[in-house]
Amino acid sequence: MATLPILFLDVDGPLLPFGDGVPGTPGLARLDPTHGPWLTALPCELIWATTWMDEANTHIAPLLGLPALPVATWPDDPGTEDADARQGLHWKTRGLVALAGTRPFA
Repeated sequence: MATLPILFLDVDGPLLPFGDGVPGTPGLARLDPTHGPWLTALPCELIWATTWMDEANTHIAPLLGLPALPVATWPDDPGTEDADARQGLHWKTRGLVALAGTRPFA
């Protein structure tokens, strides 16, 4: 059996729309619960790729009906982020590519 591709899930923007939330709250009421079944129906492994880290499993996954998902981690070296930005890379790119290894991912 072939290994499934990875879908790295961000929260802010893709799942939790930016907009007129209440200041000081994450606006969880703006989550669309229909996204959970859509995501679980995809032929891929879902991995959180968000600064919410494991809080995505605590606060987001239950509202979408998702199981606890693996969580991508980020380097603690802010110098790496600066160097990547100068090269036109998003600060998450190197970590996600390393985590994916040879697997296809989005």
